[in-house]
Amino acid sequence: MEGFLYQASIYLLAAVIAVPIAARLGLGSVLGYLTAGILIGPVLGLVGSETESLQHFAEFGVVMMLFLIGLELEPRALWDMRHKLLGLGGLQVTLSTLVLMGVAMAYDQPWGVSLAIGLTLSLSSTAIVLQTLSEKGLMQTNGGRSVFSVLLTQDIAVIPILAFLPLIAVTIPMKLTENGAIVPATDDHHTMSLVEGLPAWGVTLVTIGAIAAVILAGIFLTRPVFRFIHASRLREMYTALALLIVVGISFLMMLVGLSPALGAFLAGVVLASSEFRHELETDLEPFKGLLLGLFFITVGSGINFPLLFGNAPAILSMALLVILLKGAILMILALAFRIKGRDRWLFALSLAQAGEFGFVLVSFSVGQGILPTGIAEILLLVIALSMLITPLLFILYEVISRHMTDGSTAYEPDEIDEEGPVIIAGIGRFGQIVNRLVQGSGFATVVLDHDMETIQLMRRFGVKGFLGDPTRPDILTAAGIKDARVLVVALDDPEAAITLVTYARKLRPDLHIVARAYDRTHTYRLYQAGANDIVREMFDSSLRAGRYVLENVGLSEYEAAEAERVFYHHDRDTVRQLAALWKPGVKIEQNKEYVERAKELQRDLETALLSREPEKKRA
Repeated sequence: MEGFLYQASIYLLAAVIAVPIAARLGLGSVLGYLTAGILIGPVLGLVGSETESLQHFAEFGVVMMLFLIGLELEPRALWDMRHKLLGLGGLQVTLSTLVLMGVAMAYDQPWGVSLAIGLTLSLSSTAIVLQTLSEKGLMQTNGGRSVFSVLLTQDIAVIPILAFLPLIAVTIPMKLTENGAIVPATDDHHTMSLVEGLPAWGVTLVTIGAIAAVILAGIFLTRPVFRFIHASRLREMYTALALLIVVGISFLMMLVGLSPALGAFLAGVVLASSEFRHELETDLEPFKGLLLGLFFITVGSGINFPLLFGNAPAILSMALLVILLKGAILMILALAFRIKGRDRWLFALSLAQAGEFGFVLVSFSVGQGILPTGIAEILLLVIALSMLITPLLFILYEVISRHMTDGSTAYEPDEIDEEGPVIIAGIGRFGQIVNRLVQGSGFATVVLDHDMETIQLMRRFGVKGFLGDPTRPDILTAAGIKDARVLVVALDDPEAAITLVTYARKLRPDLHIVARAYDRTHTYRLYQAGANDIVREMFDSSLRAGRYVLENVGLSEYEAAEAERVFYHHDRDTVRQLAALWKPGVKIEQNKEYVERAKELQRDLETALLSREPEKKRA
């Protein structure tokens, strides 16, 4: 017991130190966990005999992850996405599996082992890719959405793969040992099973019964059970119930000889439409993250570095071959599905690596007697190296993207045949409100947006807009920028907004520019770029919420409105004054003049609010 606690303490300490550092460096949490495992295992030798028992415990994080994935996938949403999931994502998994399987067979591996290798390496890193796409603002591009569809397909595909791998094991009566000897493929980890000794039809009936029990329990029992738990008014009981659902279903699946992950995923999909979905997510997310991280640490600590150093050229070549083959397949699919320009390169490069699910499948395949230990260790190294190369692939995408011409975009701009006194650049949720108010007041507007789906959606509601990048001078000229009275910059991209304001101000010093700001720093930059009126996204709505608070803590409606008015005018003046002191590239807390002036203005605000005359007559 002491040894187990010591090992657990080392694992947790390594995670607490290494993962935040990796996140700060932009490497992602998965690579942080792997690095932590490498440090405490092969490098420092701090973990030993208890690693295997910890790994079995940590593998439960994979089960929880698949349950939570199922919670995110309502059956109706899956049906709506069926074309991309089965088409783009399904072809990627199938073609990558077949090609990589063929390469493994070319190296004299049995077909069952080769198929397991192909399935394992066909999956990409959901954790690294989604995090990087979000950080770089690429999720809403056509390429980013296509990448997400493939990753979702891969996440779903893990379930049938886990269910299919034991069938491969049945076809492999013999297996290789580490030293190359051929021995019977026996199962060293015997578990209790209800299907042992039953005929084939009995196994089928028990399996169908178990799956039906999961579905029916999810539909008919969850609501009364949650009401019963709610009556106890004990918050920890919700967590206990969430754990019971996952643990109980996993145990049931093991009894009938199925993968616990399969049962957990199925239960998640059944409960996705339940009103308790968010409660379950909230309760299980911390356990999933911790156990899954622990799993990746055990993988890192188990990496065979002597094997890597002894065969570095060969293993690195394998990792690069996986990336090249998958990248070529992805590029072909991008051409077939008409993904163009930068989006095509983003799609191909971001998904070319192997992923964290590969660690799960390798571990599962070894346990099922499909993969020999020696081959499994090489696969783990190939997967880890390909994930470590992923940041370089995104850098390569950025280099390629910078050297591509504007003509590589996936659309041709509309021919703009209208002009008006108001140009609105960006017709998202912010620009829509501005456009409706201005048009409803009898003024003509020219709406520009670079997103095809947004323009098409607006047209369905009778709002005419033109497809085109508002930051391009030729698009602005065609929209009538030389004669317009007001330019509204309502772009989602803060950098594009700065570019547009800077250009418009140089072109038209007399033009009135109203700009949408993401935050206070963006506000300062827009002021310096030349915007006249700047609206922070959350400012007005936050003011209104604050007024409601004041009305419900003792102030009258008039008093709360007066406080709102004073704050509004004072803050606008504050922003203008601080914008003059703000320095690009210098952290605000290091700008002493800025900090001192901000403190003075805050004291002025408190004085102004407290010195109001609440009983004066309403204006």
